Amino acid sequence: MSKLARNILVVDDSKAILVVMEAILSELEVPHVTTCLSAQEALDKVKQSPQRFDAVFTDLNMPEMDGMELIRHLGDINYTGAIVIISEMDLKVIDLAADLAKKSNAHLIGNIAKPVQLSQVHTLLKKLEHLACHIEKPIEPITEARLLHAISHNEVTPYYQPKVNRHTNKVESVEVLARITTAQDEVILPERFICVAEQLDLINLITFQLFEKATNEFSALKNSLGYKFKLAFNLSPCQLEDLSCPDKLALILQLNNLTPSEIILEITEQYALCSNAQLETLNRLRIRGFDISLDDFGIGFTNVNQLKTLPFTEVKIDRTLISHIDTDQFAQVVTSSLVNIAIQRDIAIVAEGIERIEELEYLDRFKEFILMQGFLICRPKVKSEFVHWAKSWLQMVGNSSSS
Repeated sequence: MSKLARNILVVDDSKAILVVMEAILSELEVPHVTTCLSAQEALDKVKQSPQRFDAVFTDLNMPEMDGMELIRHLGDINYTGAIVIISEMDLKVIDLAADLAKKSNAHLIGNIAKPVQLSQVHTLLKKLEHLACHIEKPIEPITEARLLHAISHNEVTPYYQPKVNRHTNKVESVEVLARITTAQDEVILPERFICVAEQLDLINLITFQLFEKATNEFSALKNSLGYKFKLAFNLSPCQLEDLSCPDKLALILQLNNLTPSEIILEITEQYALCSNAQLETLNRLRIRGFDISLDDFGIGFTNVNQLKTLPFTEVKIDRTLISHIDTDQFAQVVTSSLVNIAIQRDIAIVAEGIERIEELEYLDRFKEFILMQGFLICRPKVKSEFVHWAKSWLQMVGNSSSS
């Protein structure tokens, strides 16, 4: 089992359930398991050490304090770990529980039914790994000097990953991902430098360097596919504090003979959008014609109601929910709800992080409404490798449609 799932807290008023959960977690090689017979006892333990537990597994129906109240309190104390409900729930209850958890800033990632099965717990622990990737501090971040060297030597490099429409088999858009590439062919991933760039107020330099390179390569990418699609870039919420951001991005597009309607800006929901400057920038970007995507939906603070009020044109379902969606009832309900909202509000939906054929096959039931993205379809690639993939994709799509 991953080192990211080292300490689990289980809350249930049934001693039998606690014994079963201890046995299952031991079998899955989780080294530290703490059990509580009451929600109040569990809450006290988390308050004493909020960073101690990677996840809390809780029953809903308990005397005195029930599971929903516990989840609300965990949100109030800014508990950053995952929450899993141990209960057989009606689909409407799951849907409401997910929305209420988000309103409480709690990371509810799923539910497991009683009697608890090892396979169910294993699936949830895999989801915990994906959540931990968002909330853990970067491993071995690069130094300020190394980051400044990369920026000054133009080492920020665009990598491309497509979002595919399985209904038409066309690429609707291509996400541009930042990498630092060196003369020694070293590739530094963003989790090692994005946080450093944000702390040093250098994130705009990275974004604009990436933006300029990718828009310059856009014509070659379009030629490789032979039809129009959009480029998608990531913006962090802190960049939305810069009210001049829309003007700077528009200028780069103008220099490369592109328009905002060809660009999607992906905003992570890992941090809440709340300041007037952020909301004003978001609105001005949309007014200028940029598409706005809510990235990583499922790990952060945006609830369904905000999708109806903020000017998003796309929502990306985080890997935390997509992982094992073929067997995860909680993820299925959330995804189905998003599809319904997308139809009502004319919002595009993207399933990101697809790695297993079973996930793709399950999501294909929504293929008219959900775009597919993930390693199973295409890993992020530099321009030359992406062009090669695009040609292979067109050949495969052509062969499948003619057969």
